[in-house]
Amino acid sequence: MLKIENVSKRKQTFELNHISFELPGGYIMGLIGENGAGKTTLLRIIAGLYSVDEGRLIFGGQDYMETEADIRQEIGVVFHGDMFDSSVSLAGNARRYGSFYPAYDENVLKHYANLFQLNMKKRYRQLSKGEKLKFALAFALAHKPRLLLLDEPTANFDTEFRTGFFQVLREYTGNGENSVILSTHITSDIDKAADYLLYLREGRQILFGDIERIRDAYRMAAGEDYKLRLLKERVVHLEHGEYGSKALVRNSGSPFDPALRIWEPSIEELMYHMAKGGMQHGSTDQL
Repeated sequence: MLKIENVSKRKQTFELNHISFELPGGYIMGLIGENGAGKTTLLRIIAGLYSVDEGRLIFGGQDYMETEADIRQEIGVVFHGDMFDSSVSLAGNARRYGSFYPAYDENVLKHYANLFQLNMKKRYRQLSKGEKLKFALAFALAHKPRLLLLDEPTANFDTEFRTGFFQVLREYTGNGENSVILSTHITSDIDKAADYLLYLREGRQILFGDIERIRDAYRMAAGEDYKLRLLKERVVHLEHGEYGSKALVRNSGSPFDPALRIWEPSIEELMYHMAKGGMQHGSTDQL
């Protein structure tokens, strides 16, 4: 569905540098990285809000630059910041902005507004941050996009809603055609929902791939320091603790010393140890 080829963007002192990945239809991609890694810049490029300095975007087999107006109709966005008119009701905002989308369906909006417990008579400025994001999500789904871009939405959702939120995303991608890019610093959300993972660090692509293949490619190992050091080049990062050491290691398929405790890394562990280990673009393959 979406193919990014060597995309770069310079913004003052920051540079998003040669990002490349391909997201098929029907999947959720988690986008992770520390603050300032380039997550929002990348999402805004895909949304058509920023132009690229190098590279190209292909959406549904079409070059983005050649058919941008048509492609933007098929992209839904949920970004931070006030996206609607503050003095107008939710119903009024939906009618006004829905008129820009040929596929907009008021019945779909009403369905999600009811599901998200939104009062459509309220003025937009009366909403909490979480309610504004819920309305943006309901509106985005109502114009029936093929790609949904979500920039850190879940931090403002309560625990109960977050469970339903992930169910909505699964239903949205369930047709095998729609896809989601979810940027979040809550790595447990990625563990829970994502099929693919893209990790950015300081504007560079550190890791991209199918989450199951990534999980299979790495292991956490804990035990005596000298036993971990025997793993040599397989070690991405080794950390010493008061009661022993642990390391992120590449899983070559060779057996580990039975004295070591081995487990699949969480997304948080991957991100932490890759950053500490100084992994740079090109030091790991796309998986």
